[in-house]
Amino acid sequence: MSQQLNIEESLNDLLSLLSQGQFIEAQEKYLADDVSLVEGNSAPKTGKANVIAQEKEVLSGVAEFIRYEAFNSAVKGNVSFYEGVMEYVQKDGVHVKVEQTVVDKWEDGKIVSERFYHA
Repeated sequence: MSQQLNIEESLNDLLSLLSQGQFIEAQEKYLADDVSLVEGNSAPKTGKANVIAQEKEVLSGVAEFIRYEAFNSAVKGNVSFYEGVMEYVQKDGVHVKVEQTVVDKWEDGKIVSERFYHA
């Protein structure tokens, strides 16, 4: 099986986990130990343990997960792309809707670099 097919399979599984609100499970399964994650123009978050710890902190403020919907995905070489919409209600009552494009670079079945472009 080619690397691209493996990445497509992994990406589809990743997106399935995200659509179910299983963000930590997705990160544990697919992030490389030395991952670098960038949101917009923010400084990179590095290291799987650090990224997961920060995600848990964000999720602790969520009262209701509404949806994570991904569409228009593609794989080219070892890079995957997709658009996504995430909606949730924070514990303070604020409704959050994030539209984003995500670019992932893969090595050995794991994401080594992830960048989120937000609208």
